[in-house]
Amino acid sequence: MTEDERDTSAGPPMTRGERIRAAARTLRTPRTASWVAKETEVSVKTAQKYLDQLVEDNVLRTVEQGEQTLYCVDQLMATYREVATLQREHSRQDLTSGLESMRAKVSDWKQSYDVESPGELRASIADVDDADESETRQDIASEWEHLLDRITIVRAALNEYDWATERDSISV
Repeated sequence: MTEDERDTSAGPPMTRGERIRAAARTLRTPRTASWVAKETEVSVKTAQKYLDQLVEDNVLRTVEQGEQTLYCVDQLMATYREVATLQREHSRQDLTSGLESMRAKVSDWKQSYDVESPGELRASIADVDDADESETRQDIASEWEHLLDRITIVRAALNEYDWATERDSISV
């Protein structure tokens, strides 16, 4: 491997491909190959090569905007992979307990703040004079939104738990 293929910054050196793959996995907002190239300090041609490989591997997807091709994380495939990981790494009971715990937190927040959603909790900040309480409500609203996403994924893992574990077993 040549010197210019290695990242010489602190930490373990990364190849150009590793830098592009690492950056690509964080693309929540669609970006061009030239944007990724600039962020990872590679040529546009090199970025395009690795980004296209990630599209073929169902890690990224493309979006056409005018004459530009934009790349972003394939959320559907990322969710499928996350559901499969949960099913492989946790028992049905662990997933059920986790789901109950998340739902209990959400229920406690609804009751404590007399609101039905993270948006309502954020709106309630207008009624609070204390900066610490305002920050607490913002933090809880963010965590609540995160838990709502997690609840959906854990439910999907539980819904198809038997089907997935049956197909995931390896016969010897």
